[in-house]
Amino acid sequence: MSLTIFLSMLLFSLVMSISPGPVNMMIVTSSINNGFKNTFAFISGATIGFTLLLISIGFGLSEILNIYPSFLSYLEFFGFSFIVYMGYKIASSDSSLEIKDENKRNLRFYEGFLLQWLNPKAWIASLSGVSMFTGNEKLLIFVFIYFIVCYLSLSFWGYLGLYFTKFLNTHNKLKIFNIIMGSILILSAVIMILSNLLH
Repeated sequence: MSLTIFLSMLLFSLVMSISPGPVNMMIVTSSINNGFKNTFAFISGATIGFTLLLISIGFGLSEILNIYPSFLSYLEFFGFSFIVYMGYKIASSDSSLEIKDENKRNLRFYEGFLLQWLNPKAWIASLSGVSMFTGNEKLLIFVFIYFIVCYLSLSFWGYLGLYFTKFLNTHNKLKIFNIIMGSILILSAVIMILSNLLH
């Protein structure tokens, strides 16, 4: 494999993983409210979930999508519903500056995993990547690179959340932040579904 292809895989993975999206917004919010350590399970779930989605599309699921194109429409609906639900949970969460086990609502591994399978951005990234890097050997290398880059990128968003805690140092600021982030998440889902209905 040439250096050019390797760099293409690396850059594609980085841009798709680190660019803002529902998963990244939830990681930042969770890290601010619960700390990076308590967000890591969600980061792991999202990374592993995406990697398995990429593998599935690369090794056969894309053929099923060609046969049943309406599947993506159902996926968009369930994705929209799940993202709106998570946005509501963030907006209505208890904003406590003290991270206590009995009070906090940590994002779970399965939620990160499930969100990737219901996230249209993840499907687009997977379908685009598979179409660019065809062939079993290339695809396996691409999956490995994407796994590493995705883990690092999502962890970066988690650490970014820790940085923002310096500014969100009161209950009211944290509450406003949660409402804004939850609303943005819901709005992104609404925009996603409306753009698909208009096309």
